[in-house]
Amino acid sequence: MTSAPVQVDESPAARRREQRGWYWYDWANSAFPTTVLTVFLGPYLTDIAKTAAAGREFVEVLGFDVRPSAYYSFVVGVAAIVQIVLMPVAGALADHTGRKKELMGVFAYIGAAATVCFWFVTGGNYLLGGALFVIANVAFACAFVIYNSFLPEIATPGERNRVSAVGWGFGYLGGGLLLAIHLGLFLNAEGLGLDGGTAARIALASSGLWWGGFTIIPLLRLRNRRALAAGSENAAQAVGRSFRQLGRTLVELRRYPLTLAFLVAYLIYNDGVQTVISFSATYADQELKLGQTVQIGAILMVQFVAFFGALLLGRLAASYGAKRVVLTALVAWTAVVGVAYFLPAGSALAFFALGFAIAIVMGGTQALSRSLFSHVIPKGKEAEYYSLYEISDKGSTFLGSFTLGLALQLTDSYRYGILSLLVFFVLGFVLLLLVNLPKAIRAAGNEVPETI
Repeated sequence: MTSAPVQVDESPAARRREQRGWYWYDWANSAFPTTVLTVFLGPYLTDIAKTAAAGREFVEVLGFDVRPSAYYSFVVGVAAIVQIVLMPVAGALADHTGRKKELMGVFAYIGAAATVCFWFVTGGNYLLGGALFVIANVAFACAFVIYNSFLPEIATPGERNRVSAVGWGFGYLGGGLLLAIHLGLFLNAEGLGLDGGTAARIALASSGLWWGGFTIIPLLRLRNRRALAAGSENAAQAVGRSFRQLGRTLVELRRYPLTLAFLVAYLIYNDGVQTVISFSATYADQELKLGQTVQIGAILMVQFVAFFGALLLGRLAASYGAKRVVLTALVAWTAVVGVAYFLPAGSALAFFALGFAIAIVMGGTQALSRSLFSHVIPKGKEAEYYSLYEISDKGSTFLGSFTLGLALQLTDSYRYGILSLLVFFVLGFVLLLLVNLPKAIRAAGNEVPETI
């Protein structure tokens, strides 16, 4: 039983109002990947596990003995598996019921509440911290799937590059602003009468408040395009029907081989992007011998420059086409990785220059890829297909990590490790180049924009 369409004002003024509201969710949820994932939670949760170990070699997790140093990686892996299972369900449920806005809000507030509860993770309570992380990370991913699926509804084909780029850039700006506040708090904790653990807990919990508080704006502005399916259907029945619909979507994907080809290309080059981002701090510390102050400064610089980079690449896409700009960005990523191999140890200036280059192409690569995907999916299946897109994002990172780990294992060199990631950008470039996007767009039943 499908949802019927509802009458929604689709005038340019109404769309712009929704777009402005949509941007604010990127601002709201960026607190989680920047403050929580990038900076504070990993070290804090590791310290909590070490406290619980009390000098022992292992802590117990679901009947397994886990080293405290590996505990955070363990819960990240668990969260990734649960994300891969639940993201398609969330997407199918959103498309099936038509209640995208409400479901996005439910997942966002579950994630925000779990993040606020990091305040209570003290002493050796590592199990609570791990459980909260899994809940928050999975809710973050499910809400983001539904958030992305609004893009084809609130922007015309010609507007999507700009709208996606502005949203992504706005997210970098919001996440960077809050991170700057948190890093200022953490670095001056002693002068404020706080210990490092308390400062970290304040940063983590306030990220949840930021996420939940600013989510109110998009929930007030965004509109559902379909009414709830007729008939009385309880939650279990809706989830069951959504599972069946997801199965049909996976079978249907075979009818869109070029959409699948785009997903594979995105999986490859985005894996390179994510691995470079996650490995950069380790590279700066272990190979370049740069201190924590330099690393923190680089993190902040990247956040704010990425805002302008996303807008710049979005503007270039309007003139030259999104695919061409993404291909050019992949060439830039290849150059960045190549240059990183030759960076001299101890050179903070060279590291900042490289971070600046990464920031310019990082946001635009992600924003324009999101926009391109919106053109090659059939109408009415946006959330389901974006769940597959997010699986390509979240589920692919093991490829880069494995390649990097293998290079380190064989060479014991961080420089060869970073160089091994070139394959993702070169292969991703070739695969994206081979995708006939106009044909893919027409096959999905959509209008081909003037510049794609």
